[in-house]
Amino acid sequence: MKAFRLEELEAERAAHEGAYLQFLRERNMSVGLYALDAGSTDPQKPHRQDEVYLVVSGRGAITVGEETTMVARGSVVYVPAGVPHRFHHISEDLRVMVVFSPPEG
Repeated sequence: MKAFRLEELEAERAAHEGAYLQFLRERNMSVGLYALDAGSTDPQKPHRQDEVYLVVSGRGAITVGEETTMVARGSVVYVPAGVPHRFHHISEDLRVMVVFSPPEG
């Protein structure tokens, strides 16, 4: 079994001074923690993988293709492979669990 604690993942991500920390990689998926501070810009480009976002804290909006929705703790958003998407109007620091299938990169 592999088990993780969110506060430890956040500390590791912050120590590496990056917005994204991949903490699990398996044959069919990878999982990471993505951080965007309030007022920041999301630089993402479309990915070759399907992905699921689970917002663990914070508030903002996400646009996927032509659709926009507000997100906050507990929001789950599916993004099909190749579809443009980005978080924006981030009013509270966002921490988002990201699941890629197949694994990213």
